[in-house]
Amino acid sequence: MSKRFENQVAVITGGARGIGFAVAKRVLSEGGQVAIWDLKGAQEAATQLGVGAQGLSVDVSNEDSVMTAQAGTEAAFGKVDILVTAAGITGPTHPVQGHDYSAWRHVIDIHLGGVFLCARAVIDGMIARNYGRIVTVASVAGKEGNPNSSSYSAAKAGIIGFTKSLGKELALSEVRANCFAPGLIKTALMDQLPPEQVQFSLSRIPQGRFGTVEECAAMICFMISADCSFNSGSVFDMSGGRATY
Repeated sequence: MSKRFENQVAVITGGARGIGFAVAKRVLSEGGQVAIWDLKGAQEAATQLGVGAQGLSVDVSNEDSVMTAQAGTEAAFGKVDILVTAAGITGPTHPVQGHDYSAWRHVIDIHLGGVFLCARAVIDGMIARNYGRIVTVASVAGKEGNPNSSSYSAAKAGIIGFTKSLGKELALSEVRANCFAPGLIKTALMDQLPPEQVQFSLSRIPQGRFGTVEECAAMICFMISADCSFNSGSVFDMSGGRATY
C-alpha cells in the first residue's frame, strides 16, 4: 500500500463501524493516524485497529462534547489534518403526517448539526497549517428525497448545501471540503430500515446490488488525499448508477 497519509491525522466520526471504520482501517494501512469519534464503541474500535488509533466517546450533536474531543485528539496527536463525518442514524421511517417533531429534530441535529460542529472545531487548525481535507458523508437521499424518510433526506440535503458553502469559503486556502453521497451500502444501518424500504431502494439501482464499505473507503480516501486538490464543495456520488447528475 502507498503511504499517502504518512504524518497525517484523520478524525472520523461514526468510525466505530460501517463506512467510517472502513475509512479508518484504510487510512492506517496507508501510514496515517486516526481518531475515532463515536457515541458507542469508539475505544473498542481503536483497540481493534491497533497502533496509531485513538477512540473517543463523542456526541456529535453536542457542542461541548465535540470541543472536548477536538482538544483530546490534538493533545494525543498534535493536529488534525483530515475530517470525515460519517456519524448518523436513519431515524423514523414514517410519513410526514403524524411524524414526531422531536424525532425529526434528533435526526437533523445528529447529521447536519454534527457536521457543522465537527467541521467548525477543526477548520482553524487546518487553516493555520495551510492544509486540510474535510469530507462530509451525505446520501443520494439528500439529492432525490426518499418517501417516508423526510428527516433523513432533509438532513442529508442540508449536508450537501453546507458543504457547498464551506468548500467555497475555503477555496483560497489549501483546505478542501467535499461531500460523499452514497446510495444503498451494505452496513448495519440497513438493519434499522424496514425490509420494504430496502427493497424499494435496491430496485432503483441499475447495477442491482448494494455497495460495499470498502468501495466507499476507496473513494473517500481519494477525496481526503492531497491528490484531490481542484475540487471545492463537490459532491461525489457512489450509487451503482442510480444518481447520474
